[in-house]
Amino acid sequence: MAEPNPLITIIEDEPQMSKFLHTALTAQGSRTVIADTARGGLVAITTQNPEVILLDLGLPDRDGIEIIKEVREWSRIPIIVISARGRESDKITALDAGADDYLTKPFGVNELLARIRVSLRHSIQAASPAGLPLIDLGELHLDLERRKVEKNGQEIHLTPIEYKLLVYMVQNAGKVLTHRQILREVWGASYAGQTHYLRVFMTQLRRKIEDDPARPRLLLTEPGVGYRVRDVD
Repeated sequence: MAEPNPLITIIEDEPQMSKFLHTALTAQGSRTVIADTARGGLVAITTQNPEVILLDLGLPDRDGIEIIKEVREWSRIPIIVISARGRESDKITALDAGADDYLTKPFGVNELLARIRVSLRHSIQAASPAGLPLIDLGELHLDLERRKVEKNGQEIHLTPIEYKLLVYMVQNAGKVLTHRQILREVWGASYAGQTHYLRVFMTQLRRKIEDDPARPRLLLTEPGVGYRVRDVD
């Protein structure tokens, strides 16, 4: 993981799932704090200051979406939703509320650990005052200071919007971004519902970035939800 022995708060009311998560995480060197209610989870978050939060949405005292919104009022701690709710609308609601990622139960240990690593890495990058002027993502290289994009050593010419879209996506590599989030960040709040803009520019960007735009390997679609840039671990 990006952080040695990270502290992870698990907010989950199913004892078997809590035990599974605790066992999987401690085996990798993480420390865990477990809460089975929203109230207990908020106490754990505010008193323990974890590096990552694993949050079930179906809690007995409050809906998990409320917890996401409340935490986001004062903290950018990575929040990974772990829920049996698999509908696209549920994922979009959680991600738009401020969740960093969304795993639908059941899921594998390796997938969970990978998502946690990505969240920890993003958290560390966001806390860096110097930022990341250089970003390497496999064969793709971004020089943010010089506003230059290269693939396999060859410069790629992008329009200002294409560049802004790519930078935002790459800076959140591995994280699911909803249509609304991308539109709000790249075009502005007034364009949050204009998904056709995003589809057009994503198609143009894939033609320039991907080896086979019809079968993208970097700019991935999350059907009905948004997009994700494949993270290089």
